[in-house]
Amino acid sequence: MGKDTFELGGQEWPKVTWWKMKGMRFVYLTLWAAMITSATNGYDGSLMNGLESIESWNESYNYPQKATLGLLAASMSIGSMLSIPVVPYVADIYGRRVGVVVGCVIMLFGVAMVSIGYRVALFVVGRIVLGFGLGIAQECSPLLVTELVHPQHRAVYSSIYNSLWYVGSLIGACVALGTNHLHNSAWAWRVPCLLQGIPSICQLVFIWSVPESPRWLISKGQLEKAKKVLAYVHAQGDEDDALVNVEFEEIRQTIALEKELEKNSWSEFWSTAGNRHRSIILISIGFFSQWSGNGIVSYFLPQVLKLIGITNSNTQLTINLVLSAVNVVSATGICFWVDYFGRRKLFLFSSCSMLLCYVATTIALARFDADTTGTNTAAAHTVIAFIFLYYISYNIGYSGLLVSYSSEILPYRLRAKGLTLMFFCVDLSLWFNQYVNPIALGDIEWKYYIVYCVFLVFEIFVVWKYYIETKGIPLEEIVKKFDGEGAVLGGAAASEKIQQLTEDGAVSTGYDGEKAVSTQVELRV
Repeated sequence: MGKDTFELGGQEWPKVTWWKMKGMRFVYLTLWAAMITSATNGYDGSLMNGLESIESWNESYNYPQKATLGLLAASMSIGSMLSIPVVPYVADIYGRRVGVVVGCVIMLFGVAMVSIGYRVALFVVGRIVLGFGLGIAQECSPLLVTELVHPQHRAVYSSIYNSLWYVGSLIGACVALGTNHLHNSAWAWRVPCLLQGIPSICQLVFIWSVPESPRWLISKGQLEKAKKVLAYVHAQGDEDDALVNVEFEEIRQTIALEKELEKNSWSEFWSTAGNRHRSIILISIGFFSQWSGNGIVSYFLPQVLKLIGITNSNTQLTINLVLSAVNVVSATGICFWVDYFGRRKLFLFSSCSMLLCYVATTIALARFDADTTGTNTAAAHTVIAFIFLYYISYNIGYSGLLVSYSSEILPYRLRAKGLTLMFFCVDLSLWFNQYVNPIALGDIEWKYYIVYCVFLVFEIFVVWKYYIETKGIPLEEIVKKFDGEGAVLGGAAASEKIQQLTEDGAVSTGYDGEKAVSTQVELRV
């Protein structure tokens, strides 16, 4: 495959320039309406760091510590976990766009409750409602992005989606730093809470400018509409374009085959060797994304800075702001190199680099603690430097690839459920981090870092053992990496076994206008 071509359906196709193609240009410029869901999530992470440094918020909630502080932070993850039974069915039955809308409406109710404030119980319930809505929106959004963009751009756009977490984090850091100057006014913390609703309002208005996923449309029998979307986004509206026809046939046949040959149930995740392999990746990447040590700084940076003698709120908020800016640059920058380096290499390099940074940070924290004068500025500066280097290392692998890699290793029939499984692991690990981390930092201080040093060694082994490369492979065709020649895949790239079944009439994937004609025949494979 040359640098100016990409592969699809066993053929090579010339690469396209998105801004020169009318439909693609419009869709890519409006796709932010789906992608800012990740920024909403990132805003919340920075918001909690900011609120912990704002005096009026601490005063309003009676200076929460340890378990109470952990509950306030973890309540959003609890809400996301509660949405787990609902999410895949909303995405698969009502569509990706409707799922985003439902999530945004629920989030706005949560924002209103959190902003009223003054009672810990109301703040917690508000964040649970906010997390429930986010749980729905944050799964439907990446599905829409992954299934809509041109095959050539899948890696970039699906990786950028999750990297926008840091854009939200940066905005949250700026807002908290600004409102902190309101001093003892309750608006110092109410304004950041209220502003959390703006992305959801924008999505409710603009998400309708983004076309629905053609794969979802095909799954619902809306074939002509699906082909129009593919043609509009990938070929300037030309429904006779060769690439559009290859894509359409491969997607249509694959979904038809999945419906006839597969069950689309939760039990599938452990019923075959290929799906067990996928499950190991989904579960591990969910936990690794939060248990690599990033959870300490993401939600409890002020507590970490206090370990090295930095207690001034403006200094804490400034460091949070600069860290957010560095994260935006490093996380989005690496997205444009995913197809160059490959997923597996980036994961391995990221995990190894994080381990080195964490060991260095642990040593520096120990040296600062050993200095009874509390003035070891060299150790303090080392901690800050390695916090920044650590996050750059984390962003190389887990920032953008968390969602994009999880989405692309799943066949269509399991994509919504698989992402739900992955996000459940993310929420479970977040709940642990947000509830346990402040308690551990308060009780054993810097020694808690040793736990993550050990865990990172385990993480490196799992990545090396199970994470496979998907670089340059079209979305539907990745199934072959897991299921081998028995993979359920239509189109020109189908295995001989599947092609024979189709030709013999065991599986029919005919196309007649807007209806997919599918003959149900008992199969003995």
